[in-house]
Amino acid sequence: MLTRDTAIQQATDQYDSGRFLDDLQRRVALRTESQEADSGARLHAYLRDEITPTLTQMGFTCRIVDNPAAGAGPFLVGHRHEGDGLPTVLTYGHGDVVRGYDAQWREGLGPWRVTVEGERWYGRGTADNKGQHSINLAALQAVLRARGGKLGFNLKVLFETGEEVGSPGLHAVCAQLRDELAADVLIASDGPRLAAQRPTIFLGSRGLVNFRLDVKLRDGGHHSGNWGGLLRNPAVVLSNAIASMVDANGRILVEGLRPPPVPDAVRQALADIAVGGNPGEPEVDADYGEPGLTPTERVFGWNNLEVLAFRTGNPEKPVNAIPPHAFAYMQIRFVVGTDWENLEQILRRHLDENGFSMVDIDVERGMPATRVDPLDPWVQWALRSLRQTTGVEPVLLPNLGGTLPNDAFADVLGMPTLWIPHSYPGCSQHAPDEHLLGPVVREGLGIMAGLFWDLGARDADAPHRAKAGASQLPRNVAQGQPS
Repeated sequence: MLTRDTAIQQATDQYDSGRFLDDLQRRVALRTESQEADSGARLHAYLRDEITPTLTQMGFTCRIVDNPAAGAGPFLVGHRHEGDGLPTVLTYGHGDVVRGYDAQWREGLGPWRVTVEGERWYGRGTADNKGQHSINLAALQAVLRARGGKLGFNLKVLFETGEEVGSPGLHAVCAQLRDELAADVLIASDGPRLAAQRPTIFLGSRGLVNFRLDVKLRDGGHHSGNWGGLLRNPAVVLSNAIASMVDANGRILVEGLRPPPVPDAVRQALADIAVGGNPGEPEVDADYGEPGLTPTERVFGWNNLEVLAFRTGNPEKPVNAIPPHAFAYMQIRFVVGTDWENLEQILRRHLDENGFSMVDIDVERGMPATRVDPLDPWVQWALRSLRQTTGVEPVLLPNLGGTLPNDAFADVLGMPTLWIPHSYPGCSQHAPDEHLLGPVVREGLGIMAGLFWDLGARDADAPHRAKAGASQLPRNVAQGQPS
């Protein structure tokens, strides 16, 4: 008899038997460092020699798509179509990883092999993203076996190989292939759970803009005794300029950089969630950030303005001189509704009005914020599925505190986005000693098998809109929110 429990058992058996570890070991061994100039052939090989055969065995038709961005890694597009009247899902993964930093790993570990020590599975890409998309592929295989070679829904796959360098070409490919990639919903995995023990769904991510502030007043330094009090100090000017933008307790003082009030649905979703408190995590400063918000609301429902680096003079060997130049690298993380595209004009007006016209601004390209309404039927359906599989109440985050290229799916392709992460905050993502947790892997396999089973069940209550993808407005626009 075809049952949901059979599919979940088939998925977790892959963990128990070691088959999943073998697959992950093979994928981690491929050095797909997208930051390296000579990585093109290895990125292509990951899609051609690893992902394509896996998908082909599951009945997908696949092709590799060249990146429209010059010099950037390729994409893979796959299709498995079972019927015109069935729900259609898009899933996503990225095959590239950050640099291995081979010499920096703890003794006995290395980035290009999976080393198991207790519950920890070490290796580059285990958490980001090879381990996560491997869990989803293994769960799909389990559902196919349990349902006699059928999923019960249509599935489209998009893999990229440049996520760790900013996803060049992703938005262009989604725009070019908008009709081909059209789907009712995106279901994918990246980023961390709220905590290792808390199955999590997040619905988008905060946006991100980095910018630099410069104060260059003269050429060369001047003796601080002879000229102190006579020459304007660029470090003093810049530190005061920053203080006019964000106060000592982290409250943003530039009105144009503050978001709208936290929506009621978002506030309700965050009400029972606490951030921090896990082993190895720093203690949360409860009195830092926007007054009147909980720490959880500050990171998932509000904006934060950060100083990433500040330099003036010669910090390594200070001299008694007034420096000629000071600069700071700044960053804003923001939620839906923030006027981020006019960041430079907002900052310029603020600085000029506060007497800091000598501060220059250089804004880098930003990434938009996205957020699906927590009351969206797809969200409620997914929560029920995770609840049934795990027996616990999943964490629902309206958006991740960090940033993903989710706007390519939410805005360009115009679909609701469900992210079910299989990592956790202490995974050392992007650092030496990156790892997954074995119990989270096993639970993730069961969660995704249950979710995919529910999508294809005859009595499934999964929402299914008649028109998807190219015929839809972007979700943020459809909900009356800025896109």
